[in-house]
Amino acid sequence: MEIRRTPLPWSPVLVLALILLMLLGLTVDFGVLAKGASNKTTSQTWHQHQHQQHQQHYPNQLNASQSQSLSDEEPAVLEADTSSAIVSSPHEKHLTRTSVIFGLTKVANESSVSQKCHAQLRQVQRGILGKQPWAMKVLDASGTKPSGFVYGQNYWLGSREACRGVQRPVGITLSKNFDRVMHYGIITQQAPFDMDYRVIYLRHSSPWQVEIKLMSEQIIHIGLCLPSSCSSEEVKSLAQNYVSAGMFAENEIFDIRPEVVYMKDLQLKEAFFERASFRLVVACLLATGALMLCAQQLTAAKKLAPLADEPDPGLAPAESELWRALHSMLQWEKFQKFVPCWDVPANWAKIFSVRENSPNEIPLMNGLRSVCAIWIMVFHVVWFMYFTVHNKTVLISYAEQAFFQYVSSAPLLVDVFFTISGFLQTYNFLRNSQQIEAVRRNGLGQNLKLFGKLLFHRYLRLGPLYLVVMATVDLVYAYIGDVSVYHINERFDEMCSRHWWRNLLFIQNLFDHRDMCANWSWSLACEMQFFILANALLFLYVKYPKVAKSIVASLFMATIAWSYSIGISIKFQLSFDAAFATGTEIYTSPFVRVLPYILGAATAWTLLKNKIQVDLSEPKERCCWHLALFVFFACIYSTVKRDLGYFMSISLFVFGRFFFSLSVCWMIAGSARGRGVWWSRLLEAKGFQHVSRLSYAIYLLNPLVIVLFYSLTNASTHADPFMLCVVTCGFAVIVYLASILFSLAFELPFCNLSSRLLRSNSKPKSA
Repeated sequence: MEIRRTPLPWSPVLVLALILLMLLGLTVDFGVLAKGASNKTTSQTWHQHQHQQHQQHYPNQLNASQSQSLSDEEPAVLEADTSSAIVSSPHEKHLTRTSVIFGLTKVANESSVSQKCHAQLRQVQRGILGKQPWAMKVLDASGTKPSGFVYGQNYWLGSREACRGVQRPVGITLSKNFDRVMHYGIITQQAPFDMDYRVIYLRHSSPWQVEIKLMSEQIIHIGLCLPSSCSSEEVKSLAQNYVSAGMFAENEIFDIRPEVVYMKDLQLKEAFFERASFRLVVACLLATGALMLCAQQLTAAKKLAPLADEPDPGLAPAESELWRALHSMLQWEKFQKFVPCWDVPANWAKIFSVRENSPNEIPLMNGLRSVCAIWIMVFHVVWFMYFTVHNKTVLISYAEQAFFQYVSSAPLLVDVFFTISGFLQTYNFLRNSQQIEAVRRNGLGQNLKLFGKLLFHRYLRLGPLYLVVMATVDLVYAYIGDVSVYHINERFDEMCSRHWWRNLLFIQNLFDHRDMCANWSWSLACEMQFFILANALLFLYVKYPKVAKSIVASLFMATIAWSYSIGISIKFQLSFDAAFATGTEIYTSPFVRVLPYILGAATAWTLLKNKIQVDLSEPKERCCWHLALFVFFACIYSTVKRDLGYFMSISLFVFGRFFFSLSVCWMIAGSARGRGVWWSRLLEAKGFQHVSRLSYAIYLLNPLVIVLFYSLTNASTHADPFMLCVVTCGFAVIVYLASILFSLAFELPFCNLSSRLLRSNSKPKSA
């Protein structure tokens, strides 16, 4: 069925309606055009509306068209005119007391700063009072007091990115099809002179903030967007005048009593490239790269030898001067023997190789090393987060909750490494019958030579990576000391420059823990000292067994008595502030930390000498395994209640570590005898072989990586358990990759070199 359209009859009423619709349509079109107009027109209309209202309320204020004479879409090029009258505003008094950047412009005068700096600060002041877009961005980019001061919010950093936006427009495209209630000049308008972001640091003594006594949490960081013409010393002087004049409103409210400490311009200084650590790191990288190239060239030459069918094929073809230089180096026969230690493909294969566990190995130790290395890294993520987090009190409260004890008690896991080291040192020595016979036959002089040889190889395996990391720590801390927005309390660049020789000799733990270079390396110094002590006692044991056993028993009792005497004398407590304050006497002291090493060594001796014969049924043995695991975690969670008296605290510290080490000893001895349960089989998995080889590099590098990334952020962090899980996973990946690189370059080659030297020395010399 077809539908036809019939034209409507024309009538005066219909004509009149059409005319009205046309008029209405024209009005609507103009409205659409107004909404779709350019951003410039919209901004100008808004300025005109604001100007009309401002003139009605403040007739004495300068004409807004004079203070914004530039187009919003073109960079502002204003000349400083100190003779111009300052715009009066009802907000001036409020800004002076609440905004540090505005307060500095008020206290500035020609006698305290240079003429150019004074003129530009005055221009910033006029711009803020006149509400010029570029000046409002300066005000917004500079820090003011945020909420959370009571719980440790001392990071009034403002916005470093917003300060950059004052100097150059933000790269953002906004559609003109939408109506926006905004000044478009805040995107497009630039400052009339160069601006820099800097940070000034104030020490406060407010009673209205929780004082945790962990380093220097009472340092207020204030970010300021300032003219580049003002030097840091000038700004520091202005800040001192500002806070001393009592113009700081927060001083009256929270009794802050601020004191200006110093200021950073966040620029890397030229002295960074003149540091000895910089030259050392560059030299190590160049030398390692050259050795790796030599090893690659030598490998290529060996592959070409069968094809060439010549007795001495020489090196692979080389055209550049570099290869010719490598060719001449490799002509040295002794050099050819040791350069394969730096063969990258071979070392890569060693790191990632996974094989079946041999009967003589104790595979559970691979799992213990791997798990504890990662576990300690998780603790370091939280520990170094403390220095950038703005709710420190909340973070500490998390650490005292039962659920998070596995993190806050992670330093106890260092005893796992001490126990393993003590066990392996004694186990390997007593199984080496040839070496024992040599010690028994040798005189004092020959045994001293053998002792020195063992110490040399220990140093050769541990030293190179450790020293390179130490130099990198010095370099990284010098870098973040210049460019980080945070106050760096532990200036390891200064400590390493003064006390590098302590680390070189592995004795840094014998000094105050606040004066250490890379203070997390204290346990490595303990390891070296325990190695020397254990070797001396083992040499003595071969000659005089009863004397050595008496010394070990006396040492065991002495370390417990020493721990008690120190703990009682300093009134040791388990709270975090007390534990940190007593770090030198309790935490890093080798006299206190030797206990698990002794227990590990005693376990190895007992296992090899079959001194304890206990025949347990399978159910009882499984119960003992599960009991060991229960004791392991019970010791970790034993500090959930920290407000104990000093006698109870030191008792819990000593006997907690004692039973913790005993549980680890049971696991190691059981795995050595081929026993175990389901969870011990997990720790014996072949995959842990790979992570265990990297555990030394992970242990040394993870604090350095964590500190570097935290320090380069531009905003303080918030202690949130869920985000902390994500951050920890990210750090684990980064630390893992960094450990592979450092192990390839500075650890595994020297382990190969030590093995080659030992093999060459063990071969009988021809007449």
